[in-house]
Amino acid sequence: QVQLVESGGGLVQAGGSLRLSCAASGSISRINAMGWYRQAPGKQRELVATITSGGSTNYADSVKGRFTISRDNAENTVYLQMNSLKPEDTAAYYCNAGGVSGATAGGTYYGMDYWGKGTLVTVSS
Repeated sequence: QVQLVESGGGLVQAGGSLRLSCAASGSISRINAMGWYRQAPGKQRELVATITSGGSTNYADSVKGRFTISRDNAENTVYLQMNSLKPEDTAAYYCNAGGVSGATAGGTYYGMDYWGKGTLVTVSS
């Protein structure tokens, strides 16, 4: 069983910064891509940023130049540094691990996809 645990959310004023962390635990041998998604009240979940195991990154246009995604492959951890926060960044932020492979007592698994439970980011104006 793989679990993703996010941390670092909170309340911040516009223009401020927050750093989100997400650690994956379990019988993991490799995670292809990790990323952050967000969902504001009444809206669909949207991509914020992703990063591959090789370090290639992808960002939503709305966060380019303000947010930076990074990861520690050895620790199966992904980070999201959020600067110059705006009220429209207010949302629940979810961590995703895609293309996860590993081995359990029941056998090996490949290409699994997992989500964290989310951490709330609130940006006040």
